[in-house]
Amino acid sequence: MSPFVGFKEVSEEELKNLLQKLSTPNSYYFMRSPSHVSGIVKSLEEFPTPEGQMFDRELELRWKKQPSGYSVLLLTTKGERNDFTRLGEEWEVKERPAYGYHPDETRFPKSRVYTEIDVRISDKNQKGKPKLAQRYFIDARTATVHFVALTLE
Repeated sequence: MSPFVGFKEVSEEELKNLLQKLSTPNSYYFMRSPSHVSGIVKSLEEFPTPEGQMFDRELELRWKKQPSGYSVLLLTTKGERNDFTRLGEEWEVKERPAYGYHPDETRFPKSRVYTEIDVRISDKNQKGKPKLAQRYFIDARTATVHFVALTLE
């Protein structure tokens, strides 16, 4: 495992191409608009959105709309990518399980937020679904957690 954190600015078209290039059949998305969130879904039906993220077992890609395009952050365990500007020098990672909220709690406006993935809130109907996890990106020199990425077990 070779952790890498990188950043770059892209246009909307470049962001679409980057998402297509990095997505796998096991990729999930969480998109945010001013009026709603998509929940964790398997497709980019609502794209483009002002903010969002794509994640799978090896990476998380976050984007946020800026006046000149999109800023993109890549958090990965697959090593350095020359097309991104490296942030930080040396990263350690720690992985932990992630837990969702019960559907009757008012954390998100729609109950479909967790329909695609196991968030460990019950044993019902979760067999075969990937388990949500989180990956901490820790500065190896200072032991400070800088990023927490969504990932899958």
